[in-house]
Amino acid sequence: MKTYLECIPCMMSQALRAGREAGLADEGLKTLLDEVGMLIRDIPMGSTPPESGKLVYEKVRGITGKKDPYSRMKAAHIREAITLYPEMKKIVGKAGDPLLTSIRLAIAGNVIDLGVNRQFDLIEEIQQSLGQELAISHYDSFVRYLEESTSILYLGDNAGESVFDRILIEALGKPVQFVVRDIPVINDVTREDAMMSGLGEVAEIVSSGTPAPGTVLSLCTEEFLEIFNHADMIISKGQGNYEALSETDRPVFFLLKVKCPVIARNLGVEENDIVLKFSNVDSTAQIQGGPAL
Repeated sequence: MKTYLECIPCMMSQALRAGREAGLADEGLKTLLDEVGMLIRDIPMGSTPPESGKLVYEKVRGITGKKDPYSRMKAAHIREAITLYPEMKKIVGKAGDPLLTSIRLAIAGNVIDLGVNRQFDLIEEIQQSLGQELAISHYDSFVRYLEESTSILYLGDNAGESVFDRILIEALGKPVQFVVRDIPVINDVTREDAMMSGLGEVAEIVSSGTPAPGTVLSLCTEEFLEIFNHADMIISKGQGNYEALSETDRPVFFLLKVKCPVIARNLGVEENDIVLKFSNVDSTAQIQGGPAL
């Protein structure tokens, strides 16, 4: 997905929030915004938002001196999600369709996004996701691919969300490789975050090698690309991964909550909708609604 004009003020807003979280005073924040503004001037509109985000967060790290400005918030979100884990497992255990319920819970966790300027309540998001229809549902394809797969590649997104991902990974019942960012960017999940979430107990943790807030294949390692190109089934979480992979030739299942008008327009849905989209299903044949719980 290319960068749209609406993405530009979003980049500036992200830089400002990250700078504040890193402890910059107003003078330092002005310097950061000046530098990011000059950077944005030269960003090609044909690049994906995660590619642009990589450059923005390189500036944030360089000017703030903080490798992981959101480390405190990430840890807090993981701890909060872990407290909800036992209740989520009970919900899955009582569900008529445990797999679909696990998917809904995984999507609920996608709200923990510090790249978007919005407040969230995890308990409220869980309740909403469990009762909300999927605006795009390719669940039948998901089940079919799962049945035919011997291994699954699961592209993680946000740190706190990874606890919700664990719920779905446990429901898949197949060997899973969980993919993390190579270095901290926004509040995306790193290897350390994934281990804190308990994912090391249910999946093999692998790095994509990318420093971008999305799985930009041109920035990934050869080792990861080998895994990506030969995976039986690929599950992609979140907006950043969708932005990076929406035009890939590989069959990918995108799970996300739509938190941005640009993404909503691209998908043909509304903001706050939840989506399970299979990249190999033609957009004209997308199933609206979705199976009931």
